[in-house]
Amino acid sequence: MTFEPIKLQNNLIYGCDIHCKFTTYAKQSTHSIKSSANKLLNAEECDATKAKYLFRSLAHKKNLMRKIITLLLCIASVTGFAQKKKSAVAGNQFAGLDTAFERVLKEWHAAGFAVAVVKKDSVIYAKGFGYKDYENKVPVTENTLFAIGSCTKAFTASLVGLLNKDGKVDLDKPVHDYMPDLKFYNDDLTQHVTLRDMMSHRTGLPRHDYSWYYFGIGSADSMVKRIAYMEPTAPLRQKWQYNNFMFFLQGQVVEKISGSSWEDNIKAKLFKPIGMNTATLNLKDWMKSSDKAYGYTVKKDSIVSRLDYFDIGTMAPAGSINSSVRDMGQWLITWVNGGKYKGKEIIPAAYVTEAMSSQMVIQGGVPSKEKPDIFFANYGFGWMLASYKGHYRVEHGGNIDGFSASTCFFPSDSIGIVVLSNQDGSAVPAIVRNLVADRMLGLPYFDWETDQHFAVDKARIAEKAAEKSKVDSVAKPVTHPSHELKAYEGLYSNPGYGTLEVYVNGDSLMANVGKFNWWLKHNNYDVFNPIQRDRDGSFDTTQNNDPLQFQLSTSGDVEGVSISFEPALKPMLFSKTLKAKEMTKEELQQYVGEYDLSGQAIIKIFMKGEKTLFLFIQGQPEFELMPVDKDQFSIKTLKGFTVQFNRDAEGNITELLSKQPNGTFKATRKK
Repeated sequence: MTFEPIKLQNNLIYGCDIHCKFTTYAKQSTHSIKSSANKLLNAEECDATKAKYLFRSLAHKKNLMRKIITLLLCIASVTGFAQKKKSAVAGNQFAGLDTAFERVLKEWHAAGFAVAVVKKDSVIYAKGFGYKDYENKVPVTENTLFAIGSCTKAFTASLVGLLNKDGKVDLDKPVHDYMPDLKFYNDDLTQHVTLRDMMSHRTGLPRHDYSWYYFGIGSADSMVKRIAYMEPTAPLRQKWQYNNFMFFLQGQVVEKISGSSWEDNIKAKLFKPIGMNTATLNLKDWMKSSDKAYGYTVKKDSIVSRLDYFDIGTMAPAGSINSSVRDMGQWLITWVNGGKYKGKEIIPAAYVTEAMSSQMVIQGGVPSKEKPDIFFANYGFGWMLASYKGHYRVEHGGNIDGFSASTCFFPSDSIGIVVLSNQDGSAVPAIVRNLVADRMLGLPYFDWETDQHFAVDKARIAEKAAEKSKVDSVAKPVTHPSHELKAYEGLYSNPGYGTLEVYVNGDSLMANVGKFNWWLKHNNYDVFNPIQRDRDGSFDTTQNNDPLQFQLSTSGDVEGVSISFEPALKPMLFSKTLKAKEMTKEELQQYVGEYDLSGQAIIKIFMKGEKTLFLFIQGQPEFELMPVDKDQFSIKTLKGFTVQFNRDAEGNITELLSKQPNGTFKATRKK
């Protein structure tokens, strides 16, 4: 046995070749050492070898020699204890796992989760832990429905595989052949992006997820149109970049070619043949279930807080399936058996082989020093691929507000594992998946909980350092916005994303962004930090989101706002349009008349109908005026053109100011 010192944070940890790690996570007190020792010694996976490792690791701690004698006395008894444990495990692969799962549940402050294990053509284990309704302590069962998020993608891609088998689509032909109205950011992408490219995330487009997550999900046609404005950050087929829109598009291809909805195709061709009888495909049907889980997040490291369900609507092919682990077990049986369920082909065998074969290399697949036997990270069709301790693993995770999931199988070993959790962005599915995998594959014990804690702690340290650097780099003397807050009010639109509304509330700027509400906390001059309102109506001021910056025209007016959504993309520009104000016929009538433009032209203001005001200059078309504030109008079809009416002391309108990108022009009202 060899020991290698590894420096992590402020703890000196000694790793051994059996992949066992130990740390106190605390000051070196008698209590912390004993607690950590007991945790390891009482673990189901503990044996004499690990007890010796514990002794060695503690022996290297400063000022701990007085504790060594006690530990030495434990080793003999541990040896006998371990033999009994090993025998139990040999007779039952799941011995002690329930206890381990309960520990994971508690350690990660998870509301609940469920696990199912498949071997060959059977679900050999299915069980729930914790609560589907945390507030009322309603337990999770094997039939509890969870949102599986992006685990949906393998279902959607399989429908494309079925169409391909029937000769209705070619994976290597431009998708534009099947969707003539589809346009990408440039002609090269429009003419060359294929279904294979979309199925393996190699189109060159980054996520652009805020387009649908923040700005609302419209009709399928409107979502397709947004894609034309989404800028790529890499050439086609040169870089793997995860993109939900590309799986939404696969769903659209399925609907156009089959003549039936994505939902009907999933039900008829996948759910029904394999007996996924309780799974649902949308929020409406999910809400009807009496055995559904609520979604939760963890605040301040330990407070379990409920989240609202997120309805992804027309983006459904990318991640809207809700299922139980029992039903997902049926899905994994199909994949473990090469696309067959109970001897009947559900998914074409040729497609199954392609789907779980490398189509694109995922960046960052180099093995780590800590886990040298887990390496390569590639992508198939709706599946991520890796070498896991000498075994070929096919897996995909899923995350949607309040839920996390992992669906995994080892095709050469005929083993499948699914873990569904009602915890937002949770580490639980990966921990539980790996604990089960190690048992099922007969692999040496590895402390996945501690490993994940290290990963989380490391990520937090890096995040805090980045936040501090960001704050330090933008630190400025106290400043004020360049305009009164009211000048920032209006609608801001980007054709690839959508529209946000900025408005004044008291002494603050606020923004409505789809279903979300932001407080725009002033940062510097025309830069503001968006702070999202929580479910309880409060704002978490510790958030350090990427700022947004209002843009000014050459005349100094607020004309747009730029927002950074993705590191690889330049800030997205949202152009300002003023929100229309309701005005009566009588109110509009007072502006009607002729205005002399310094003797060069006459501006005529007149009405059409009951509530529509128009502007006309000889030789030009008529322009509709849209009321946006008291005596203020925007010209509906001309960006950056506004009209301001001024009054005298008695309140009579005396002049018109035409504000244009090239200057402001005054016209005097004719009597």
